[in-house]
Amino acid sequence: MRASVVPNIRPDLSSTHLHTAATMQINPVLVESTVVLAVVLCVHMAVWNQLSWASIALFIQAFYVQHKWDRLLKSGGAVFQFRPSANSGIVPASMVMPLLGLALRERCAASGNVYFERFSIVVTVTGMMLALFLSLIALGVTRPVPTNTCVIAGIAGSAIFYTTKQTLTVSEVIEVLEVLLIFVYLSLIVLYLLPRSFTPGEALLIVGGISFIVNQLIKRSLNLAEVKGDPVNYFLPVVVVGSLLLGVFFALLFCFMESETWVSSLFFHMMTAVLGLGILMPWLSLFIRQHPLIWLLDFVMLNDRRLCLLAYWVLLATVATCVVLHQNYQRQSGSKKHQASTVVRKYFHLIVVATYVPGLVYDRQMLHVASVGCLAVFLLLEYVRYFRIRPLGQLLRQLLTLFLDERDSGPLILTHIYLLLGMSLPVWLFPGPCAPKGILPGAGGLVPYAGILAVGIGDTVASVCGSTMGEIRWPGTKKTMEGTATSVFAQIIAVAIFLIFDGSINLNSTYSWIVGSITLVAMLEAYTSQIDNLFLPLYLFVLLML
Repeated sequence: MRASVVPNIRPDLSSTHLHTAATMQINPVLVESTVVLAVVLCVHMAVWNQLSWASIALFIQAFYVQHKWDRLLKSGGAVFQFRPSANSGIVPASMVMPLLGLALRERCAASGNVYFERFSIVVTVTGMMLALFLSLIALGVTRPVPTNTCVIAGIAGSAIFYTTKQTLTVSEVIEVLEVLLIFVYLSLIVLYLLPRSFTPGEALLIVGGISFIVNQLIKRSLNLAEVKGDPVNYFLPVVVVGSLLLGVFFALLFCFMESETWVSSLFFHMMTAVLGLGILMPWLSLFIRQHPLIWLLDFVMLNDRRLCLLAYWVLLATVATCVVLHQNYQRQSGSKKHQASTVVRKYFHLIVVATYVPGLVYDRQMLHVASVGCLAVFLLLEYVRYFRIRPLGQLLRQLLTLFLDERDSGPLILTHIYLLLGMSLPVWLFPGPCAPKGILPGAGGLVPYAGILAVGIGDTVASVCGSTMGEIRWPGTKKTMEGTATSVFAQIIAVAIFLIFDGSINLNSTYSWIVGSITLVAMLEAYTSQIDNLFLPLYLFVLLML
């Protein structure tokens, strides 16, 4: 009897082992890098200049260095504590700023805007230098010294330095060095105060972006006579710098005193008011040539459409708050579910889509200002939660604990902030001065919608469909092929809907490029372990800009 059973079992076991071995042989980091390489080659074929060749050299050195960073993270040899359960993310993070600058330069050169064309070149070179600096750190602390990787990094670095010498002026080189200096000091502060909050790649992208904004704001503050442009564009830099100053100041202060007392809380509120009303408001008024509150009131009251949009957004914010309260009530009333499910988390993605689509269709400037204001509120509330500032600190901790996931392994809860950034970055980065009548031709018409497509629709559909009906997994990951396929399909349907309601979009027979761009970003979502809410919109933004 036993002999007749054994032959029937062995083939199943052997096939299972073979399938498992085949699955484990595929390295998701390698697939992620392949997708990024495909994006780099797309940009290179569209731009084809010295900087695009330098971006290929940067990718090669980042690919080799990423292996050293991953080994450092696994062995615990990194100087700072990075986010666990994720690879270093050096390849996708290293390429974002250079590719973004190349795509912007191509658009600005086509429109004849020389100033923003030079600015885009500075963005490209700055991104390359920041990535090279992070590579040097990894190679410097790796033991034994990786000779082959050092040689490759040296060759790539030499090519990038030569290109920089050929393309930048002396003042632009100084500007790049200023950003690099700010990045060094800011990285030390952020990674020390916020352990396990970022991977090396996420730190490169976030701290590098903040460093660039800080440098630009300082540069414009020292040359107020040359300040020009839309006042809307100055709100974001002032909010970012103000939030950074507030966070660093209180993080250092509360190292020496208790933050949960009423005295500390009153001091926090008082200093926040002093920073906002006494420093940031006058600073912003220098750029917009008017008191910010008066300007904001006139801006919102300009027409009835903006008032309707504002009322609609307040209603959606109320709905989101009710969802948070309802989920916490269910947990307290005896539910066994201690964490919100994937479907519940994606409710917020749908709410954000419902928020951004009307703003993009009817009034993009209003959406720009409102999203910057929302970022300021989110950061302030996160400070209140993190420092346990009374009276809301402890309440916010209880309410938001339900929505934690594996990416919130550090002291900060950043998931909702990443969602806001992913939806807003395409709106904030839209090259208005390089777009005739505020509209880009072809696939560029969908550039402001990159966050909605990649995060609001694509990531949401992939997560919900993959977790509910997905069966076939991509090799080496937990993501499913069904989720990726439905994600691509849903984004294509969304593009068709945008064409109906937004008359400014004219794709001009670029449908195949749009489908290919969406598919590439969907594959990146399936294989990346970085913050997809942050990376996916930026890569789709770059591809749609070409």
